[in-house]
Amino acid sequence: MLNMRTLLRGAAAAALVFVIAFAASSSAADILDDWASVKAPPPPELKPVMLDSPTTALLIMDMGKMTCSRPSCVAMIPNVKRLHDGLEAAGGMVWYALTGQSTAADYVDSTTLPREGEWEIRPGPDKFLDSDLDERLKAHHIKTVIVCGVSFQGVGVGTATEAAERGYKVIVPIDCLSSDDLYAAQYSAWHLSKSGPGSVTRAVTLTRSTMVKF
Repeated sequence: MLNMRTLLRGAAAAALVFVIAFAASSSAADILDDWASVKAPPPPELKPVMLDSPTTALLIMDMGKMTCSRPSCVAMIPNVKRLHDGLEAAGGMVWYALTGQSTAADYVDSTTLPREGEWEIRPGPDKFLDSDLDERLKAHHIKTVIVCGVSFQGVGVGTATEAAERGYKVIVPIDCLSSDDLYAAQYSAWHLSKSGPGSVTRAVTLTRSTMVKF
């Protein structure tokens, strides 16, 4: 007869084999293994929005002549201008972020050049970082921000996420954010509306410039 020590050793060995087998089966596939099988989800819903102009700010980011020279960015200039002109006429706030050694004259649309006090050099995807943007918005009693610029996966996700975390309502017109990578743009729209943190997705509304009213 097998003694108790032998039985315990056998049980322990069997348990170890089971744990190893389970771990191997659960980690056999990762996202690269499954890459080809991933199917894009249905597109997020775009919603019309009616905004209170005095408490709304339009953030136009990184749209200098050097950074907005590709077709995907050039195509969105009229859309950004539509929002700029509409909000400005209704008494809202407009703020520009430029990069590098840019000046107001380097903004890509000469018909809507930033005025003194409306712009600053602000690198990086999160324009709130190391910036007085939050203080500027609060000084103007802003509750809603419209996020526009280059790129969707950069300033789009970065600044929209931070704005939402700071308590702002965030409007994301998908035709006012560009990316040279269609997958990156698709992912960014999905992330902001569906798969980001709950505090972000609840604050974000996806729309188009033609669906925004002031």
